[in-house]
Amino acid sequence: MNNGSPSGHLEGNVRVYSNAGNPPLVDLVANDCKRLLDVGCGAGDNAALIRRKIPQCEVIGITISEAESGLAKRHMSQCWVADIENEIPESLARDSFDALMFSHVLEHLRDPAAVLSRFLGLLSSGGQLVIAVPNVLSWRTRLQFLLGRFEYQSGGVLDDTHLRFFTYLTADRSLLSKAPQLRLVQKSASGSIPLWFFRRHLISDSTRVYLDKLGCRCWPNLFGEQILLVANKV
Repeated sequence: MNNGSPSGHLEGNVRVYSNAGNPPLVDLVANDCKRLLDVGCGAGDNAALIRRKIPQCEVIGITISEAESGLAKRHMSQCWVADIENEIPESLARDSFDALMFSHVLEHLRDPAAVLSRFLGLLSSGGQLVIAVPNVLSWRTRLQFLLGRFEYQSGGVLDDTHLRFFTYLTADRSLLSKAPQLRLVQKSASGSIPLWFFRRHLISDSTRVYLDKLGCRCWPNLFGEQILLVANKV
């Protein structure tokens, strides 16, 4: 299962994040969305999914990486290069969007709640905010901790550029704390349960999907590999 957690590789001295996109998060974007800003867009993988799902939606991205921007422009009408922890570029700050997407970017920031609050100025009234962050207490990382291992990696939950860690119980409280104009409308998790050998050889794909969804619905803080939040601007 692809949960959208980005894998990184180096191009020169710059890490470029790319994967097959984050289908569980893209599925949460409203079908009537006409303009979306993908904040921390990576190589544009989510933009490609959005354009397939909502062909009429214009996707604009912003990333800190020139290398990522060059790749992302294949899937979007424009891609800004800027540090989202600083001021929003003046021309972009005058723009307006039906939806803002933050897919596995907030965990890389010093003050993610403040960045979210700043970008909300670009979200139209009634607009949609969709967020995905990794769950540090999923069963995979719990097992590593139980075995006495805490090793940073070049991608995933323990990415060596992560500055913040979230759980299913804390993500919405910490991320939306500086945005009273937001109303949380959905909180969920996506991930998988540890079926190991049975997953590959003894159960059907439909049974696997059913069990994964059941596990994430009943025990999201254990089986959820990413936390998904949807909020509306009121």
